[in-house]
Amino acid sequence: MRYKKPQFYDSFHCIAGRCPDTCCAGWQILIDEESLEKYSSVEGRFGTRLLNSIDWYQGAFEQYNKRCSFLNDENLCELYQELGPEALCQTCRMYPRHVEEFEDLREYSLSLSCPEAARIMLSTEEKTKFIETEDTLEEEEDYEDFDLLLFDRLEEARDLIFSMIQNRTLYFSKRMAVLLRFSYEIQEALDKGELFELNLEDCMNRALEKEEWESLEARFNNMKDMAKDLEKLEVLREDWGKELANLQHRLYDKGEVAYKEIQKEFFENLKYAGKEQVWDIWGEQILVFFVYTYFCGGVYDDMIYTKAVLAVFSVLWIREIIMERCYEQGRLPELELVCQAAWQFAREIEHSDENLNLLEEFFDGSERYMPENLIPGIVYHL
Repeated sequence: MRYKKPQFYDSFHCIAGRCPDTCCAGWQILIDEESLEKYSSVEGRFGTRLLNSIDWYQGAFEQYNKRCSFLNDENLCELYQELGPEALCQTCRMYPRHVEEFEDLREYSLSLSCPEAARIMLSTEEKTKFIETEDTLEEEEDYEDFDLLLFDRLEEARDLIFSMIQNRTLYFSKRMAVLLRFSYEIQEALDKGELFELNLEDCMNRALEKEEWESLEARFNNMKDMAKDLEKLEVLREDWGKELANLQHRLYDKGEVAYKEIQKEFFENLKYAGKEQVWDIWGEQILVFFVYTYFCGGVYDDMIYTKAVLAVFSVLWIREIIMERCYEQGRLPELELVCQAAWQFAREIEHSDENLNLLEEFFDGSERYMPENLIPGIVYHL
């Protein structure tokens, strides 16, 4: 069995009550079978509370005002306090640690939706590296339908993507454009049954050599249109609905000219403060996270390009939120503000399978997300 993880994976430690938010609210926490069995056998008053605080049909903790039934007013877990850490279900025990399972491979990551994990990830200025180990354990799961040849191809493609994304001699906007072009050509080859004849390095070089045009007009129109898709998603937290309203009011309702002025002022302030490089590093780390977490999952659904769009879409919106908040507060983007925008966005997207699936439908079915239409609006240098 092979195991892979980013170099900062083991540095995570939950900061509990010092966390600016809680991981026990705003999403459905599913309980594994072993924990359900354990909870059903707890006796006494707390056992009765467990029986009444779990949706046994769904296999999930009940929620009150979108908060887990065991989350107290101090944002601490009363199940943990009463029964100890060994009583936590697999989801609560693992989060924000995440595992993607493939045949003979486990890929570990930290979820961007956790404030402390986001801080660790985004405070890392060196390029993300992945540590790989191997042991003699044999795969216990049945992967009878797993397409190992396709997965090997996707791993090879993803390695090329990582090298390109972390090439800091390229404008960051160029890196996102190349990711889209490269992934789109791979998707087309797969759809035509020609993926294994495609030379991936030549494909990457074609994407790198492609001259792109960019404009703030395209940027404004793209973001305004994509905001309509963002508004169609399930809202997990009330403050997220307010954030979407703020984006609409402050950035788009005032029109293209006002939007251009906000963009211009933001990037002039970045340049004046000497923050252009770290701004791109933050974007790079987010892009690497989404590619690492989702790209090779295309082996299960043959949807490769949509995974690349999700990565770019996420960077665009996290940066848009940051720009809107900096504009409103009259400040520069600092690490704390960047982390907050990142984990708040990630919670709304990653904590809802419905939202992830709906986004994939948008990316696959709309001309708006084709490279020719999406790339011109990826503007980060003026």
